[in-house]
Amino acid sequence: MGLNDQAADEVAATEALRADSEVRLLIDAGRNDEANALFDQLVAKVPPGLDPWTRAAILTRRAVAAWRLKRIPLALELAAAGWSDIDAEQPSGSFAADTLGRLGYLLEGIGHRRASLDISRVAVEVARTGHDVEILAHSLQGLAGTLNFRACELPEEEAVATFREAIPMFEEGLGLVSEGRVHLALLSAYGASLAGIGELERAEQTARQALALAEAQSNRWSRSVGHWVLSMIRRRQGALAQAIDYGRIAVEEAARINDTSLLQRYSEDLADICRENGDAVGEAAALRLNISARQMAMETLQEGLGQALEQRRLAIRAQRLATAAQEAAARDPLTGLANRLGLERTAPQLLKRALAGGRVPWLVLIDVDWFKGVNDAAGHAAGDAALREIAQVLLVECRGGDVIARWAGDEFVVLLTEAAIDHTDGFTSPVGAAVAERIRVAVDMHDWTAVLGATQRPTVSIGVATGQDTLERLFANADAALYRAKRRGRNRVEVHGSTEDSRDKTAPVSH
Repeated sequence: MGLNDQAADEVAATEALRADSEVRLLIDAGRNDEANALFDQLVAKVPPGLDPWTRAAILTRRAVAAWRLKRIPLALELAAAGWSDIDAEQPSGSFAADTLGRLGYLLEGIGHRRASLDISRVAVEVARTGHDVEILAHSLQGLAGTLNFRACELPEEEAVATFREAIPMFEEGLGLVSEGRVHLALLSAYGASLAGIGELERAEQTARQALALAEAQSNRWSRSVGHWVLSMIRRRQGALAQAIDYGRIAVEEAARINDTSLLQRYSEDLADICRENGDAVGEAAALRLNISARQMAMETLQEGLGQALEQRRLAIRAQRLATAAQEAAARDPLTGLANRLGLERTAPQLLKRALAGGRVPWLVLIDVDWFKGVNDAAGHAAGDAALREIAQVLLVECRGGDVIARWAGDEFVVLLTEAAIDHTDGFTSPVGAAVAERIRVAVDMHDWTAVLGATQRPTVSIGVATGQDTLERLFANADAALYRAKRRGRNRVEVHGSTEDSRDKTAPVSH
């Protein structure tokens, strides 16, 4: 790729990321109709020529947007595509961190919480290997925000320790970015950590600063978080009525931006504050909201599971179709036996196993005598029926582990192995020759009346070869033996090396 092409790709990636950020700003402002419209324009457009991590970052950003817009199947599809793009890559750099951080957010949303926390920690570590301070700040905000939510579910002592773990991450992130959406998200959630460790004055200052910026930027997500922080502060101060007022605003804003995670957390807290204040009606209303949010989360999870199951079903179906196609390509449609391709696929492994296991391979090459005469006298349909009959004879006379194939036309091949047996004369038990003779007799004695009438009685000539050789060498030796069988009168078996090692050069013999 030339420098101009690389520069063009970088510009295209930057434009795509900027447009995706616009969608997120619209979602955070609660302008979902506009967000959906812009998202529809972007979702099918991924710039070509991107490196895997840049492409994955764009796809996972869009997956988060789809999730927030309640387009769950699309969110899962985009996340799976992004994840698949980088599944074999070692994460490194800013775009890798961005991808991992957003995957952590999605895992949190579907309830895979331990994996979410683990991947968020990795995202921060990877972000430190990159050069984009905003992505590092965003990764820090994602991990610290997750820790905040975990702390809310823990006993007091453990909760304080978890809030304290989050605080340095917020402070580092705030030191990296001084404006914009990521700065506002850090500032908003930082107040929650401060409130969690009892630094209420600093927490309130931070929350009010965040709310002022949220108002200026029309950011309902930060309005929701900021009011939740104020509710936490008033609750700790014992001003429960004010805590309820702030809590209700937090819940309302979370509902407007369709953030189910915030809605569950804040409505549960609001119900607890109402109960402490003796407000049974308020408590019941908050609990209804909480139940509704949890039901929505459960439905989201169920839809995600359904989508995953459907994708798995389609993948299995595609795999089975591919396997069936491969098997069909390796099988003779007339007889149902393996074809030449099937034998060539199977033989190397069989010969390799025979060598490793000290077994002796045999190749039996079978040719129907005067088959052209059968076709001429009875017709090609009857000839095909005769070949199917011979295939059935082979299946009956051979063992389950033997490879039986229609090689071409009226030629068949059987590849088999036997255990090596030591003899003083150096020979092994001639099992290949015995199988070949059994096949010859079975064909000769077969009742052909139903297929060919009373006048036609096909026979077979068979050449046999053995030895620790390749398929090609075994076939060449068996073919030489087959020519001897033809020359010596047909309807007989010849074993390579028994009396002659080469064909009769005096005259060609037709199979």
